[in-house]
Amino acid sequence: MGPMMRVEEDYYLSPPWLIPMLRGNYFVPCSIHARSNKTECNMFCLDCTSNAFCSYCLVNHKNHRVLQIRKSSYHNVVRVNEIQKYIDISCVQTYIINSARILFLNERPQPRIGKGVTNTCEICCRSLLDSYRFCSLGCKLGGLRRGSQSLTFSLKGKYGREYQGGLDSGEATTPTKIRKKCAFNRLMSGLSISTVKSDYFSGDQRSTSSGSESGFNLSPGTPPIYNHRNSSRRKGVPHRAPF
Repeated sequence: MGPMMRVEEDYYLSPPWLIPMLRGNYFVPCSIHARSNKTECNMFCLDCTSNAFCSYCLVNHKNHRVLQIRKSSYHNVVRVNEIQKYIDISCVQTYIINSARILFLNERPQPRIGKGVTNTCEICCRSLLDSYRFCSLGCKLGGLRRGSQSLTFSLKGKYGREYQGGLDSGEATTPTKIRKKCAFNRLMSGLSISTVKSDYFSGDQRSTSSGSESGFNLSPGTPPIYNHRNSSRRKGVPHRAPF
């Protein structure tokens, strides 16, 4: 498979920011803030998908989706409560480091499998718990490339619709914008329902009045009131006045 075909395939298998994040060069000094303290590049923007940056550069990514990359056992990790907002991390084993649940970004090959190991990563053969299939996000991506139909990085929305990176349509946004958008949609839905009801009742009144005026009313008319007592009365013989 050629490089172009691989890039096109990865575009449909994963969010556009996942592979740049996995390949990022982290924990190197920031070239912009080299004279400041603690300028290691441990931030990655999911919207820009550019190089990693330091905490001082964070002001240039206002309202962007940003993840902080951490290090554990000389490997890059990310916290579960941060990344699970944007992708499905099922089948990837998580670990608890410093009271925080994390997962690894890339594969960690294990040269020798210990005795009694019953489950290993499908890509790099690292020993895992029985309920997991991969040791990292990179290994899960490798499983998707192999054609596993049960794997996905897409999250499920409230109504079962799939969306990438916390989105229904793929546009870049933040969790705050998502909540505002949902509230706006509910408001517009309520306005549309009330408008339909108003048009329905006013339409009935207009149709009734217009039907009577145009003469197309199909209901039978009310017959005129006929007074039978007046119809049976006859005039008496006129009498002349006496002289």
